[in-house]
Amino acid sequence: MPPVPASRPDLPAPDLSVVVPAYDEGARIEPSLRRILDYLRATGRRFELLVVDDGSRDDTVGVAQAIGAPEILVLRHLVNRGKGAALRTGALASQGARVLLTDADLSTPIEDLERLEPHLEEAELVLGSRAVAEADITERQPFYRELMGKVFNLLVRLAGVRGIRDTQCGFKLLDGEAARRLFADLTIDRFAYDVELVWLARRRGLRVKEVGVRWADSPDSRVHPVRDSLSMLRDVIRFRFRHAHREEPSRQ
Repeated sequence: MPPVPASRPDLPAPDLSVVVPAYDEGARIEPSLRRILDYLRATGRRFELLVVDDGSRDDTVGVAQAIGAPEILVLRHLVNRGKGAALRTGALASQGARVLLTDADLSTPIEDLERLEPHLEEAELVLGSRAVAEADITERQPFYRELMGKVFNLLVRLAGVRGIRDTQCGFKLLDGEAARRLFADLTIDRFAYDVELVWLARRRGLRVKEVGVRWADSPDSRVHPVRDSLSMLRDVIRFRFRHAHREEPSRQ
């Protein structure tokens, strides 16, 4: 199947772009997309919903297209490149004044956008968090995943991203222009993109805010607690090296 063209009707720029990375999500993405559409349509705002298929082996693309919603734009990687790469593709294709990143399983419900939006007045990057007091964990991860997450967060702090308790929650809201500038320079294709995003935002003088959200563990999580934690640590070291000698653009 050839790449799905990135074309949209000639409409005013949306207020909100929602970016959903998807890999082999054909069995569960339809209800998630319909829930996002129903919620945002009820608000009366202009929005676009960008689904980035990351080289799926199933019919994720066909399922998303079959919904037939004019707000949905489906983009496709011909091979699997990683969650960070999928989000980069979606963010760079976005046109919204605000950009929401959310996982296809809606582990954090789309309605929690209301928790994050007020904080864009005080920060360009607002992180949904499972680790602050206001968070509501309705279904916890297995203990070994929680342990590996804590170990990884400790290593992340040692690597220079301090003061953030949860970089890995997949629910994030950004100022649209800041999102496009940041993702244009992100280098990590897989799970550690979150850490690079926060690190680069701070390096450029952007404000980062952590806000508690609701979250439920998905039994179909694609994250391997040991292999992917080691991979994330390697990627943290890698992006620090890659950015070490880059001259950062001045903040506009």
